Amino acid sequence: MKLALNPVAFRLGNLSVKWYGIIMAVAIVVATWMSIDEGKKRHIASDDFVDLLLWAVPIGYVGARLYYVIFEWRYYSQHPDQIIAIWNGGIAVYGGLIAGLIVLLIFCHKRGLPPFLMLDIIAPGVMAAQIIGRWGNFVNQEAHGGPTTLHFLQSLHLPEFIIAQMKINGVYYQPTFLYESFFNLIGLILILSLRHKKHLFKQGEVFMTYLLWYSVVRFFVEGLRTDSLYIFGIIRVSQVLSLIIFVCVIALWIYRRVKIKPKWYLAGSGLKYPYTRD
Repeated sequence: MKLALNPVAFRLGNLSVKWYGIIMAVAIVVATWMSIDEGKKRHIASDDFVDLLLWAVPIGYVGARLYYVIFEWRYYSQHPDQIIAIWNGGIAVYGGLIAGLIVLLIFCHKRGLPPFLMLDIIAPGVMAAQIIGRWGNFVNQEAHGGPTTLHFLQSLHLPEFIIAQMKINGVYYQPTFLYESFFNLIGLILILSLRHKKHLFKQGEVFMTYLLWYSVVRFFVEGLRTDSLYIFGIIRVSQVLSLIIFVCVIALWIYRRVKIKPKWYLAGSGLKYPYTRD
């Protein structure tokens, strides 16, 4: 059996460059490239996605950290100096998504961009980033499930390097990072295969499809994890939020179809490309 991976990719003097950071950087680049490529087809300038990235990524990380700190306040209230110590771990995807959504809505308002169309364009890239980013958890041996057996992992026909990485302090654990990454990959393939079909998605519904898929995957995967954030020590925060998102998205989808009747996704942005703004 091979040894577990070293989380440090390489060193530059006293500086350690970790695989987690490299993987997250790749995830951000892929998401940006996918958004720019689709944005050109929807008549949205590339600069808008780059500018949005410069705001959404740092604020998204702040949101991911605040979300984690809020639900671990019992610890951080006693150790306030650790609140900003993000290098010690402790960020939550949902917190980053919420912060990123707020940034996008403000950005679209300032730039005069259609928010639902922007969400449709960006959602597949965000999903791809999440798929890639989970492999950072894999390298760090975190976000895993409960104890399991070598026989079970081998029965999944996993590569040896994954099985080796799932052995932590002599115990094998469920590769929940892989479950989430794999099932989100299926969702991404479906979304990319269907989003350009005529008269299928209204504007906003590619984004809502992403939310529905991700909330279902996260609900079930979260139930297997050992590092969940809890409410009252018994209710998993991410499962509750996944349920809320799923129900709200279904309600919003029906409401928009019946009452608002938005444009089809393929109708474009209504903007001339390239365009100018104040």
